[in-house]
Amino acid sequence: QVQLVESGGGLVQPGGSLRLSCAASGSIFGIYVMGWFRQAPGKQRELVATMSRGGIINYADSVKGRFTISGVNAKNTVYLQMNSLKSEDTAVYYCNANGLGADYWGQGTQVTVSS
Repeated sequence: QVQLVESGGGLVQPGGSLRLSCAASGSIFGIYVMGWFRQAPGKQRELVATMSRGGIINYADSVKGRFTISGVNAKNTVYLQMNSLKSEDTAVYYCNANGLGADYWGQGTQVTVSS
């Protein structure tokens, strides 16, 4: 079992920065990919960024050059550093962990980009 808890969401003005954190607990063994997804009201959940144990990182085109995913050893904590935020980034952001057919999700944290 893996538990994920996000934090760091909130209100930020356009062009600002925000960093999200995802704290993982339980058995991390067997998890090979962790990442962030987001979902805006009335829209489909979309991938933001993922990171594998092998160090392979993928970003959605919409966030490339602005967002950075990182983590500590053993993936106890995963971060999403967001810069140059736009109104289109407004969504609920979810931390995700995947491995051996198992899929784990955090509760989500709301990010609102507005003046």
